[in-house]
Amino acid sequence: MSLTDRVRRGAPRWRTAATVVLTFVAALWLIEGLDTLVGGRLDNGGVRPRDDEGAIGILLAPLLHVGWGHLIANTVPVLVLGFLVLAADLARGIAVTLVIWLVGGAGTWLIAPAYTIHLGASTLIFGWLVYLILRGVFSLRIGEILLGLVLLVAYGGVLWGVLPGQTGVSWQSHLFGAIGGALAAWWFRQRDSRPRSGWNTF
Repeated sequence: MSLTDRVRRGAPRWRTAATVVLTFVAALWLIEGLDTLVGGRLDNGGVRPRDDEGAIGILLAPLLHVGWGHLIANTVPVLVLGFLVLAADLARGIAVTLVIWLVGGAGTWLIAPAYTIHLGASTLIFGWLVYLILRGVFSLRIGEILLGLVLLVAYGGVLWGVLPGQTGVSWQSHLFGAIGGALAAWWFRQRDSRPRSGWNTF
């Protein structure tokens, strides 16, 4: 198959990934707009550790943000990393995202301090980043390894956010999002039937 044919076959997949992640980001902005209209009451839907009602935050927290500044800070990483995860294989990318979403939320619910609320898409950002960095380690594909190295250089500094220290930042969400990304990279390595050679980047 010629390079031109590969590009033509890959383009719809990339467009679909771009459409999905743009739609997701648009939803985040619409939700924050609604939250602004109701005076921030939607933020109560975040993860509230070891509170039975607060467990619903495991599903809702990545959709909610503490104001526009929080959402703006998360928007570009969500666009970039979300696209890279979905572009390789949409179904797998969605499955990876669900693993990160659930592990990140459940872990935060279990260990974060009581009477706190945890929310924001950074759970997904940390999980996607760790997944993309480790994916190449498990697949042994040159393109995926190089992409992981580029992302490590570009975004690796944010991984310090898995450690406690910054007031008002949910390091628990970051930590368990990253753990979810690592688990997804390990889990899906066994389900990859593609050959272990070549320059498949996404």
